[in-house]
Parts: sequence; C-alpha cells; structure tokens
Amino acid sequence: HLQLVESGGGLVQPGGSLRLSCAASGCTLDHYTIGWFRQAPGKEREGVACFTTNDGGAYYLPSVEGRFTISRDNAKNTLLLQMDSLKPEDTAVYYCVADPLPISCWGRFDYWGQGTQVTVSS
Repeated sequence: HLQLVESGGGLVQPGGSLRLSCAASGCTLDHYTIGWFRQAPGKEREGVACFTTNDGGAYYLPSVEGRFTISRDNAKNTLLLQMDSLKPEDTAVYYCVADPLPISCWGRFDYWGQGTQVTVSS
C-alpha cells in the first residue's frame, strides 16, 4: 500500500513563498505518476503540477507556471512543491497525488494525501 502525507502549508503574505513536502511510504514513487492538486473553498479540485512517468517532464497549471516548481528527493521518497510569488488566489488545500499508471497529469489519481492548508493573505 502507498500512503502520502503532506506538510509545509501555512499562512503567508502575498508575494511570499512556501515549500510543500509529500512523504511517501509503503512503496517507492519510482514509476508512479506523481503531482499536486489543490481545492479552494467552493471550487473543484484542480491539478497544480505533475511529473509523468512517460517522459519525466514537469507540467504545470498555467496560472502557477513560473512561480511553482515541482521536484523530488528520491533518497527520501519525497515529492516537493516550491511555491514562490504566492497570490491570494493560491489559497487552497493542497494534496499530494500518485498513480501507478502512466496517466495524464490531470487525470484521476488513485492515491491522495490528507491535504495541507495554504493561505495567502495580508
């Protein structure tokens, strides 16, 4: 079984930065499609960033492109999301996601973490 636990969320002012971590256990994230989703109050969940197994490339929601960076620490079996130049619109619960199949970055993931709250406010 694969379990995902997010951490690093919190309150930050507009223009600030946060670094989210997703610790995976039970399985290695190698060969998994992995990424981050978020859900703001009253809105549907949306994909934020993702690594694919097909090409290993990183893909981003257009509104976060250039501000967020997805990465992984293979030694720690951990997925990371560096968020810079944060905006109030980035306020949401952020979820780490993974799937053993080479699915679309914005597809239906099988495994989800519990979420970590990110609040961007003055």
